[in-house]
Parts: sequence; C-alpha cells; structure tokens
Amino acid sequence: MTTVNIHEAKTHLSRLVEQAAKGESFIIAKAGKPMARVAAIDAPESTKTRRLGFLTGHIRTPDDFDRMGEGEIAGLFGGEE
Repeated sequence: MTTVNIHEAKTHLSRLVEQAAKGESFIIAKAGKPMARVAAIDAPESTKTRRLGFLTGHIRTPDDFDRMGEGEIAGLFGGEE
C-alpha cells in the first residue's frame, strides 16, 4: 500500500482517487505519521477478518467431549469415580 504525504495528496487528489477506485488503496501521512487510509467503497476492509469457523477442518472435537473427565469431576464433588 502506497503512502503519500498530505501535500502530494492535495496536489494529485484526482489521480489518487481514481487509483483507489480501481482497488489501489493508499495512506495519507502528515509529517511521516499515517493519518488516513483511502480505499474504494466497495473494496473489502483489510482489517476485518472473519473469525468464526477459521479452524474448520484443522481440529476435531472428540465424540465424548461432553463426558471427558466426568469421573474425576464427580470424585471432586464427593460422587463416585
């Protein structure tokens, strides 16, 4: 992603907006410090990640998951092991 200073952004705003509309996002910086990110409206946000189900197919839940350690837990609460 390209970084442009605020003066350059003002000077070349039309060109930069056209590039952003084509999917080439850029960052506007002031004194070297990033201030804003410009991207096309229909471009997906790169900071938004889909977390739900991100490990699908990589881990497996045992069939007895809801009964794992039940004897030990019962023993801790005075039941039979």
